[in-house]
Amino acid sequence: MRGAGLAGTAPHRTGALVVALTDRSDAYHTPGDLSKITRRNPWAPPTFSVVSMLHPVRLDDAPSSLFLFHPEGPAMSAPRTAVLQVINAPGPTGTRFAILALALGGFGVGTTEFASMGLLPFIAEDFGASIPALAHSISLYALGVVVGAPLITTLTSRVERKTLLLGLMAAFTVGNALSAAAPTLDWLYVARFLSGLPHGAYFGVAAVVASSLVPRERRGTAVARVALGLTVANIVGVPLAAALGGALGWRSGYGLVVLIGLLTVAALAVFVPKTRQGGGVSVAREIRALGRPQVTLTLIAGTVGFGGMFAVYTFISPTLTELTGLSISAVPWVLAVFGVGMTLGSLLVGPLVDRSIEKTVLGAGAVSAVALVFFGLFAQWAVAAVLGVLWIGIMGSVFTTSLQMRLLREAKDAPSLTAAMNHAAFNLANAMGAFLGGAVISAGWGYRAPAWVGVGLALAGLLILAYAVRMQRSGDAPARTPARAVSAWPARTFGTLVVLLPETAPPGPAPASSSRSTSWSELVPQ
Repeated sequence: MRGAGLAGTAPHRTGALVVALTDRSDAYHTPGDLSKITRRNPWAPPTFSVVSMLHPVRLDDAPSSLFLFHPEGPAMSAPRTAVLQVINAPGPTGTRFAILALALGGFGVGTTEFASMGLLPFIAEDFGASIPALAHSISLYALGVVVGAPLITTLTSRVERKTLLLGLMAAFTVGNALSAAAPTLDWLYVARFLSGLPHGAYFGVAAVVASSLVPRERRGTAVARVALGLTVANIVGVPLAAALGGALGWRSGYGLVVLIGLLTVAALAVFVPKTRQGGGVSVAREIRALGRPQVTLTLIAGTVGFGGMFAVYTFISPTLTELTGLSISAVPWVLAVFGVGMTLGSLLVGPLVDRSIEKTVLGAGAVSAVALVFFGLFAQWAVAAVLGVLWIGIMGSVFTTSLQMRLLREAKDAPSLTAAMNHAAFNLANAMGAFLGGAVISAGWGYRAPAWVGVGLALAGLLILAYAVRMQRSGDAPARTPARAVSAWPARTFGTLVVLLPETAPPGPAPASSSRSTSWSELVPQ
């Protein structure tokens, strides 16, 4: 499925068959527009045919190997099976629904991850257990994420991506159904661990699939849209699950997650296109990608830097009541403000990382540290505390998504495991931030102290990132392996298929698209 680069091996100008996959359905429809392509590739013959790619094309009667080029990519030859998968990528509407389906899964995962904290009092009352004992269910979910992210991603490296997404969401749904039906506390512990296993792998694969559906310059926005599901869960899903838990019992909270999981499975099945088998990446290659200095440093920076946010967020409820002086009834509203901040961050980060990943991730790390300083200095005042929570939420979302995009870029030839490990790193950050924040509180330094722990962690993560960027710019970092697979070309190749034919072929546009599929013989005049 991988095409061979043809640099320095120009085909014959007369008799060559060239397929140009373009980004827009309204481009290259006239002979004058063709110069936009041919001036980039002198090998292209002068006559051409244009077909709007708004319906499927069959290549069963096409040559077994085609010569291809893209206005933004290298010339190459590729088997027709690989070409078929690229040119039949979903159109603009299909892409939006596919990304929405991926985000819906993130909404379900975010709901179950954070709703457990709000359901703990109801579970404790039902089982007659203490809150600290039930907190183990949250820790076991995080452990499931850390274990499942590398394990599942590695074992399924050659499974077709859509099939894998469906399997992961089905397993996630079953785990939450077991949680809702748990007859004992031990059963609940096991169910929460199982629910966490697909978490990291799902987000890793979803990020890779989303970035493959759009042009290269919009991949950051696509990944941010998937992450938006996780942040919206803090505003809608988590409060709704908590409300159901209080009104109908804690099992209904997990029942809501089961419903979201079933809806996600249906949406993924309908809207997400199939990809080539497993991305063609071996287990060894995925593991080797983790050993690259830039990948390793980015994961470490995420673990340390994001731990700063969790040092504050883990203890936000007692901080707001003991330090700020808010009533306990006001705390959920402040938590909703945090969710709003994360949602705003998800909306802002896409265009930023599309322009520059390095500037975005370094800026997010620096501004996160400033936000934590602000909270540490002024959290005793209610308005300042709420603004600080909003600010921390915004920067947390920008930081996580920009880190994800950096990982996808540095390991773009083996992205699934590194993207999944990013979520494992965030869960390690959760544990580290909570531990260090709790340690300074236990030492008697008060509820302001976790903010200063957070500042230290944020600055440490920023220094690690700055070192990684400097190492890369100085040339010490290994050169990134250029992806030459057809599916790694600039995406959104659903727009226009330009078929460049031999000089004897009749010029002019081919028939417009229809609701049926088109064969190669219909597409290319004989």
